[in-house]
Amino acid sequence: MPDAITYPVKTRDIKNVITDSTRWNYVTFRDDDIVVATYAKTGTTWTQQIVCQLIHQGEDAPLFESSPWIDMRVVPLEIMLEGIAAQKHRRFMKTHLPVDALVFSPKAKYLYVVRDGRDVAWSLFNHHAGFTEQMYPLMNNVFGRQGDPLVPPTGDVRQYFLEWLDGGGLPMGVSFWDHVQGWYDVRHLPNVLLLHFNDLKADLPGQMRRIAQFQQGADGLDRDEGDHAEDRNVAPGWFE
Repeated sequence: MPDAITYPVKTRDIKNVITDSTRWNYVTFRDDDIVVATYAKTGTTWTQQIVCQLIHQGEDAPLFESSPWIDMRVVPLEIMLEGIAAQKHRRFMKTHLPVDALVFSPKAKYLYVVRDGRDVAWSLFNHHAGFTEQMYPLMNNVFGRQGDPLVPPTGDVRQYFLEWLDGGGLPMGVSFWDHVQGWYDVRHLPNVLLLHFNDLKADLPGQMRRIAQFQQGADGLDRDEGDHAEDRNVAPGWFE
């Protein structure tokens, strides 16, 4: 008799100016849900777009409506929940949470994307430094904010990097190292697939097939997404 599978159990909450992990407590999972999980700046949108194209069979779809970031505080929870409940297509949601702060569903498929930490740090700095003046009140004035307000980076790239090494920079609620380690530790689960940014760059067609096969899985669901990994409407050049 095979050993029973032990799935992750949420052990903490993360609440800050950007994130509220408790929002996942209210998500009613479907049997075929997909969750794209990342630290940040590791290829999140790229992977969401791949999944979007596979699900919609190459047809354009509004990505950020199709694949909402559940733990982001800016969109009111009620609107977020109404939106995902109304979706008719196979749902694929986004999170930046570490696995121990996430409500983990054995039903869902989890794609975790990682990237070289040095590339993450510089991309995060550029992203943070590119925020407009309007971004800060937008984030800081959301009702129920906990923790420090979001502030612009100082402009000292070296200092930003040193702070990021210890979990600073754009507030993610956890260090890059802890985030990656947690998801790496559950890589053996049948509903978790680890992806690397460099592999997506080096062999996008192969990684798309890998994602499509994983989404089909062995759960008896009738999926034809794998057939579209080679479709010219989902050609690798579309993502370059």
